[in-house]
Amino acid sequence: MAADPLTAAIDAGTPLVVLSPHLDDAVLSCGALMAHAAGRTPVRVVTFFTEAGAPPYTLSGRHYLRLAGHPDAECLYAERRAEDEEVLRRLGVDWVHLGLTDGLFRRKPAASGRHREWLRRALPEPSHVYPTYRLHLATGRISPYDAGTLERARAVLETLASVPRTVLLAPSGVGRHVDHVLVRTAAELSRHRVVFYSDFPYNQLHPLEPRFVARNGLAGVEWSRGLAAKAALVRGYRTQADALFPGGRIPEVPEIYLLAGGASWLS
Repeated sequence: MAADPLTAAIDAGTPLVVLSPHLDDAVLSCGALMAHAAGRTPVRVVTFFTEAGAPPYTLSGRHYLRLAGHPDAECLYAERRAEDEEVLRRLGVDWVHLGLTDGLFRRKPAASGRHREWLRRALPEPSHVYPTYRLHLATGRISPYDAGTLERARAVLETLASVPRTVLLAPSGVGRHVDHVLVRTAAELSRHRVVFYSDFPYNQLHPLEPRFVARNGLAGVEWSRGLAAKAALVRGYRTQADALFPGGRIPEVPEIYLLAGGASWLS
């Protein structure tokens, strides 16, 4: 079937490292593949943006907290980390939380002075790297203030890929969330063995970026094994599932993986 290159790599014991922007993305996009791979080959999920900032929050930040049913972002993210550990432990895979701040809460370097502190509390948007979700965080444009974040992500990838034969699974940035694009960009720049995954459920509404696909010479393959059991894993992210799937139904759709050059380098 179309996913044979991945199946062959897993059966050959190729170590997999799934790069997850947030505390659910790996399972949302790769849960069925990871369930198959666990026990056959080493699998590790590395999640980048696992922390929130302290108040005051932007309007977009407060809206997100209302959807999640939590008034305090730091408490919410503590619960999200616990959810992630529980789900990944159930899957039987390893995990690492890197502790970078979620894009919705990332701030620019603080300016000193009482007046600036008062202004930051009264109007938090100008002090944030991405002041709004729709006009900034969901555009796919990495802010100049995030150059350091990108460099930290690249440094992490250099360490991860030092294990011989390791294959990185990285987001393709469908939906254009900057955090996803940051991790994708770090993977592209790493020049290591990378398979890109199509970001679910955002790929149900948004297409892949043609320029990204073309510059990496990517072709898609489908993974359809174990999809029926995936919904239970996704529901393990209790703080997120209702907002992501308002009707309660999680679509049972194949996972999509994007491989370069016929993927002969996987084996």
